[in-house]
Amino acid sequence: MGQARFLRSALRGSAAAGAIAAGIAFFGTTALAQEGEETFTEEAGRNVTILERIVVGAGNEKVAIDTPQAVTVVNQEEIDQEQAATVGEVMDFVPGAQAIGSDRVMGQSFNIRGIGSFTAADESKIIVNVDGATKFHEQYRLGSLFTDPELYKQIEILRGPASSTLYGSGALGGVINLVTKDASDFLDEGQNGVLRLKGGYNSNPDGWLGSAILALRLTDNTDLLVQGNYRDYDNFSNGDSTEILGSEFETWSGLIKTTTRFGYNDEQELRLSYQRWNNDQPNANYEQTGQSSPFPPMFPFIGAANPFGFIDRNTTDETAVISYKNPDSMNPWVDFNLNLSWSRTQIIQQDWMPGEPILAGDPLFEDAEYGNQSWQAKADNTFEYIGGNFENYLTVGGAFALQDRVATTETTGSLEFHPEGRETEYGVFAQNEWIYNDVFTVIAGIRADFAFLEPDPTLAGAQDSDYTAISPKIAAHYKLTENLAVFGSIAGTERAPTIDELYTTCASPGRQCPVASSTTSPNLVPESAANYEAGFTLSLYDKLTPGDSFQLKTTAFRNDIDDLIARNPMPAIPGPHYVNIDQALIEGVEIEAAYEAEYGFGRLAYSLVRGIDATTGAPLDTIPAENLVVSLGGYVPDYGLKYGWKGAYFADAPNGANGPADGYDVHDFFLAWIPDMPELRGFELHASVENAFNEQFRNNLDNEDGMGRTFKISLVKELGW
Repeated sequence: MGQARFLRSALRGSAAAGAIAAGIAFFGTTALAQEGEETFTEEAGRNVTILERIVVGAGNEKVAIDTPQAVTVVNQEEIDQEQAATVGEVMDFVPGAQAIGSDRVMGQSFNIRGIGSFTAADESKIIVNVDGATKFHEQYRLGSLFTDPELYKQIEILRGPASSTLYGSGALGGVINLVTKDASDFLDEGQNGVLRLKGGYNSNPDGWLGSAILALRLTDNTDLLVQGNYRDYDNFSNGDSTEILGSEFETWSGLIKTTTRFGYNDEQELRLSYQRWNNDQPNANYEQTGQSSPFPPMFPFIGAANPFGFIDRNTTDETAVISYKNPDSMNPWVDFNLNLSWSRTQIIQQDWMPGEPILAGDPLFEDAEYGNQSWQAKADNTFEYIGGNFENYLTVGGAFALQDRVATTETTGSLEFHPEGRETEYGVFAQNEWIYNDVFTVIAGIRADFAFLEPDPTLAGAQDSDYTAISPKIAAHYKLTENLAVFGSIAGTERAPTIDELYTTCASPGRQCPVASSTTSPNLVPESAANYEAGFTLSLYDKLTPGDSFQLKTTAFRNDIDDLIARNPMPAIPGPHYVNIDQALIEGVEIEAAYEAEYGFGRLAYSLVRGIDATTGAPLDTIPAENLVVSLGGYVPDYGLKYGWKGAYFADAPNGANGPADGYDVHDFFLAWIPDMPELRGFELHASVENAFNEQFRNNLDNEDGMGRTFKISLVKELGW
């Protein structure tokens, strides 16, 4: 599209936005005149923007705009508004972060600041947590996260290696935290039970959602939530009405969660939860991260449009968590958290139907079981010390994880290109946050992780490996005035090689090794990243209407990555399958802005990322296109209405999943109705039209076109007693 068209499209969208804004302003002025001189103070409930949401995953709780790290919080309102079928669909207003690969439910991988692709090895560079349990799955041409956004009430996306201190080494891109719903989210004061029923319909793909939540107050201190979701979707179509074959799916998901509060002032909490997601997908595309077209030139003998064919897959993902919290308000030296979890992903595939007959007989397509199972434990305690004009919070903790990786076929047994093995990891960390006069904040932290990797005993020539990874950081935030602040940070981390990278082999030339055979890679060293960030924030209140809020956060970053692990360039003689060959430089700018008033709102997210191979100077193919997302809308409080427009603009990209990519713009319109009238209380309606002008587009990090025009509607009814 070119930068000129990118700007023209953005301006065109801004004109549409201006029309909506004018409507908001007119309605807001009229409504204010009707309401008289009513104002909104902080005590009366000042309007809160997205940048003022509480962040719980960055240490001591604070609002996002005051956190000296790039972090965005997606809440329940936005998840409901998007009516999303995948987690990636709710990340539009997270600058520098997006789901990649395809729009398929089994193709969910993530990219944060140019780090992450749908190839297996990159999935270890972004940490994804569900209620504190780290999720991880590597499999050829398949996504890494299998879940349903209906299960969650909040998603936090922390960008950059600074997250490694609290969440584990290797978060070169960052961390995604998903928080499941609680019974207390639905139970009002005096209620003992709530039944929440939800139904939804999508026109593209033609499909529907059914969901039920039962929230019960078992005792004064114990509540229980039981949730079940079912989705049945056909193939989706792009903006040219071309059907994307093999993208249909049927999923079941559920959550059981109980919370007990006890001790002084009922402040201690014990939570037990179990969630399960299952997808039965007959006749699915083998490659769920998007069909390879054109097929890579290393395989010139294959010319089929869908060379990997179709296969029947059944996927089950489970997570069980026991967590205990004791903030002990009577003892400043006790704020204790314990999280124990078990996680399992199991994928059974069978009955492959060839897309290209020449691939028949490859063990990649045999009936097989792939999976990962992990046991995890994490404990930390925060010591609080408050002086006359300062506060200090020291958090220390430790973590343990044991992960088994499985890949077996009915005929071949173990797979050389998807090796089995076990990884055991221990970690210790400390983070200190010092706040002076509520103006100057300094956060320093360090973490050490020790990883021990063991190959399956049947892998010839493979040997045990152990690694140490260190993740230091220091960050500062200074309020120049009540409205203006600056911040900056320096952070580093190291990522140990994965089982896949250490133990993958190829016995002879062929599809996996086109030039020569390969051996295990015992000499790999950890990847390392040094990240630098600086930025400023601006907060304004009561400027256009009483009680309104405006926040702006701008972040510039530079990430120097050394010893990148990549596939061997396939020399003419046998060698290790993976080697440390690259250095990368990734830098960019992120801007977040939000405005909230009683009768109107606006949001903006802008991301510009550039990345090169520091050795050759070539652009990296994992860098997202420059993009801008804008939303404007309004509220009609007396009738519980919210309405608005969202425009997403993507510039031309010089590189990506399939080389250069054209820019595009996509426009959505949405409406929510949550009436507060007694006869309609508990009723909700959400409606939207996405890609309203039926744009045919392909994100530069995707292997497939995005969805064409889609109409969505969902209805909710709550019954309480």
